[in-house]
Amino acid sequence: MNDTPIKIGLVSISDRAWQGLYEDQGIPALRSWLNAALLSPWQEISRLIPDERTEIESTLIDLVDHQGCSLVLTTGGTGPAARDVTPEATLAVADKVMPGFGEQMRQISLRFVPTAILSRQVAVIRKQSLIINLPGQPKSIQETLEGLKDAEGTPIVHGIFAAVPYCLDLIGAPYIETNEAVVKAFRPKSATKPTS
Repeated sequence: MNDTPIKIGLVSISDRAWQGLYEDQGIPALRSWLNAALLSPWQEISRLIPDERTEIESTLIDLVDHQGCSLVLTTGGTGPAARDVTPEATLAVADKVMPGFGEQMRQISLRFVPTAILSRQVAVIRKQSLIINLPGQPKSIQETLEGLKDAEGTPIVHGIFAAVPYCLDLIGAPYIETNEAVVKAFRPKSATKPTS
């Protein structure tokens, strides 16, 4: 296992939480899930920012270009409201767009609420970093990352995080391992390293 921690940026985008009108739930939900899901060491770099496109763009650029994050997870600002500009900001800093992530997140959420079609989450690659827009609610964050399982623990719908480790491999980011009880990373056999 790689002992160098992977740097992961956690960005909560919310006018009201940024203003202190209520306590941010996005970053704690992401932190808690990653602590349970990752076997590899990781270092958190978190930001709580308002729904301002220029601020979102500059935050994403800073986390990737200057802080060295290989993975950036955002939460909030992906709906159709006028202040929801996270996808536009994310696409503006992208080198490549990864549409499958957003498609799968909406598929998962549609099993719970018909309004999932209103979500506009995107995922992109910037340099050697994967940036993913996640939903705003902690329960939805967990569902989209982890997927849905039956009573025996067999996946019914795969969560998006199953594809994240191999995506990171392909873009030259650090190799990470997951706790299979939470989410099983999928890699071709040729890309799987033996566990130490």
